[in-house]
Amino acid sequence: MPAIASSKSYRVGRSKTGLGLFATMPIKKGTRIIRYFGPILDSRIPAHDEIENKYLFELNNRWTIDGSVRKNLARYINHSCRPNAESDVRPRERKVFIRAIKNIEPGDEINYDYGTDYFKAYLKPIGCKCPSCETKRKKLRAEARAERAKVKARTEAKAKKTGAKAGKKKLNGHAVGKKNGRARA
Repeated sequence: MPAIASSKSYRVGRSKTGLGLFATMPIKKGTRIIRYFGPILDSRIPAHDEIENKYLFELNNRWTIDGSVRKNLARYINHSCRPNAESDVRPRERKVFIRAIKNIEPGDEINYDYGTDYFKAYLKPIGCKCPSCETKRKKLRAEARAERAKVKARTEAKAKKTGAKAGKKKLNGHAVGKKNGRARA
């Protein structure tokens, strides 16, 4: 059985994406950090199937946990494409635990991958804000800036070259240079 982190090993704090759950003590790989809990919803009941909030955690096709309960601190765990934790779903027991898959240092934000369905529905339209995606976007922006600078330098060099050619005119087959804006013969 994996070790269970104490309730003092995490806190809710301000994150780049809103609120997040942060480690206050070192959490070892394999440790159960927190349980995701709330009322269990049955998708066969139309009233339950119509509930829309961002704290729903789907156990399977039938059962979903409504994690919008204020005591459920696990709802503050944000998505990351390169997470340090993962969800341990137990549909028969109707429980979800968040478990560390890396050693987490104090001050690190606890995060896990929300899954493809959630990502496509909610995160992709606005852009993923996780640190790995932000780093990737910064790199792409820097490459695009460098490419634009190269293109600009090429066009300026080309303009300068064509400008130098335009400055010399031929008079009776001989090149005539400009001096002080006047043509010399």
